[in-house]
Amino acid sequence: QVQLVESGGGLVQAGGSLRLSCAASGRTFSEFAMGWFRQAPGKEREFVASISWNGQTLDAHFVQGRFTISRDNAKNMLYLQMNSLKLEDTAIYYCAARLAPWSASGSRDYAYWGQGTQVTVSS
Repeated sequence: QVQLVESGGGLVQAGGSLRLSCAASGRTFSEFAMGWFRQAPGKEREFVASISWNGQTLDAHFVQGRFTISRDNAKNMLYLQMNSLKLEDTAIYYCAARLAPWSASGSRDYAYWGQGTQVTVSS
């Protein structure tokens, strides 16, 4: 079992920044890939970014250099630094753990999920 707890969401103006965090526990964090997904109202959950056990990253097309995923294996922490936020980035952001070392973009590739943290971007 892996437990994931997200934090860092909130209300921010367009153009602003937020840093999401995800605390992991329960298994050896450094052995598997981690990802961020998001779900906006009325839309399906979509992939944001993923990071492999050794730090290789994979980003969704809409990230366009605005978001950076990172991890601290010593602290069992996953992060998502979000800059230049847009109205369309408003969503619930979920942290997910994959029982494999390499990044993936499909939600079905991830076995464990956090409860999510709300990000709201205002004009």
